[in-house]
Amino acid sequence: MADESTAALERLQDSHAKMKAELQRVIVGQDEVIHQLLIAILTRGHCLLVGVPGLAKTLLISSLSKTLNLSFNRVQFTPDLMPGDITGTDVLHIDPETGARSFQFAPGPIFANLILADEINRTPPKTQAALLESMVERQVTIGGKSHSLPEPFFVLATQNPIEQEGTYPLPEAQLDRFMFMVNVPYPTKGEELEILRRTTIGAMAELNHVLDGDALLEMQNTVRSIPVSDHIFEYALALTRGTRVRSDEPLEFLREWVTWGAGPRASQFLILGAKAHAAIAGRNHVSVDDVKAVAHPVLRHRILTNFSAAAEGITPDHIVDRLLDAVDPAAQVGAGVPGVKSIA
Repeated sequence: MADESTAALERLQDSHAKMKAELQRVIVGQDEVIHQLLIAILTRGHCLLVGVPGLAKTLLISSLSKTLNLSFNRVQFTPDLMPGDITGTDVLHIDPETGARSFQFAPGPIFANLILADEINRTPPKTQAALLESMVERQVTIGGKSHSLPEPFFVLATQNPIEQEGTYPLPEAQLDRFMFMVNVPYPTKGEELEILRRTTIGAMAELNHVLDGDALLEMQNTVRSIPVSDHIFEYALALTRGTRVRSDEPLEFLREWVTWGAGPRASQFLILGAKAHAAIAGRNHVSVDDVKAVAHPVLRHRILTNFSAAAEGITPDHIVDRLLDAVDPAAQVGAGVPGVKSIA
């Protein structure tokens, strides 16, 4: 059994390295962004990429789809996009021979393994909400009938943080469906110079398929099978509960800067992300450092700061930094989480 587990981890490492190498043939730099995106893929998580225009967010996701032998659809979110444009709708069908009329379901672009929701904050809440059921239940309901989505299924969305006119910010319930919010930074000077060379001379590189659906599902099962010690569960729970100003013993700086903290889904994603982080490193156990490595992308969109924080330039990432300093991993070993009676 141990040999099988070791072999599965080795296959996962090898496939991860090949996917990363393929993406780096097109994407210059952005190593941490690629790393977090692949962790989300390995854990069946949805991902929201946030960055200013021109940082290759859309190119990264479309390139990822080419390394995976999976169906891919891109949906450009606009103010006039309707829910049926995403999920599909029932259409009237007339049999040419008998003339009998019946409604038949015409699937929308959501029926693919990998969905690129481009500029997701440019469409009204009614259309944004059309993604809710699909992201969690992996199905859509039209006319009272449920239609299962293909497996594996991912929603990878992009968002522009600086252009707010004519946009519809995602509500907290929608944001909570995304495992990661990944900040896409500007390239360094050297990276930007390499981007100029690659994009102005010749054609883009042709990417090769690395994984198919069955292999990816196997890797996801490998990640979930990695054992986790009780003190790691307790540490992840302490981080999540540590974001809540209305908890039993809120941290002092929360009262000054935070309105709402993360819900239980954050703890689940901290553990799953830590498992994937450990698996990529070839380890069949999860450490505190694995949890810390995914804390920012998991928690940053689940912390709602107040006006005082905005006035002082305090962002959710600053809160997470303070939180990682304040929560002592050693204090969780065998002691449980103070004040925590249940995860509900």
